[in-house]
Amino acid sequence: MDWSQYAAALFDLDGVVTPTADVHMRAWDVMFNGFLEGHPGQQPYTEADYFAYVDGKPRYDGVASFLESRGIDLPHGDPSDSPDQETVCGLGNRKNDAFREVLHGEGVAPYPGSLRLLDALRERGLPMAIVSSSRNAPEVLDVAGVASYFDTVMDGQVASQRGLAGKPAPDTFLAAAAELGASAAESVVLEDALSGVAAGRAGDFGLVIGVDRGVGADALTDAGADVVVTDLGSLL
Repeated sequence: MDWSQYAAALFDLDGVVTPTADVHMRAWDVMFNGFLEGHPGQQPYTEADYFAYVDGKPRYDGVASFLESRGIDLPHGDPSDSPDQETVCGLGNRKNDAFREVLHGEGVAPYPGSLRLLDALRERGLPMAIVSSSRNAPEVLDVAGVASYFDTVMDGQVASQRGLAGKPAPDTFLAAAAELGASAAESVVLEDALSGVAAGRAGDFGLVIGVDRGVGADALTDAGADVVVTDLGSLL
């Protein structure tokens, strides 16, 4: 790949730079299946539900999307809701507690291939950003020891403060590119989630790279990926 054609690289975090998608998946499983125990007749939440309704979306949007798929109607609530409250926000906060417990208990390290690419792009002087729906992105970057690679972090908290629509809308990617002084056409999007790939395609970015961590190369291509890889080290 000829990186000299591009002026910025926009990375999703979970599943692209760090394997925290696995931590998120475990946290969603614990939260949703605990919740569903109080709803007799519901089938358990599964990994397929994660990829279909949750993966890559802002946390509360993921909760709402899954509940809608099961015909469960809860009030939206407020981000300040207690994790004990049965609202969309309350369930989202309950999941966040589970995620932070696993993150700090087990730690996280970047994918080796991703770290090699980050090193190479930093050596080239290519500006890089994290564009993540997670509100925990700065915390994950610190735990993984890779915060210094990124000139800007466009996470769920920043997006909320700015009123930016989450993925699959392209707004957060476009805002990150602008902060790096690059146009969409000059920027590369690197994503493992279908919603993130769709956001890259909707924003008319110069290149959308799908990272297949389990969702499938065909699905990523159908969502709009120009190239699909299984390891970012192959982009060197």
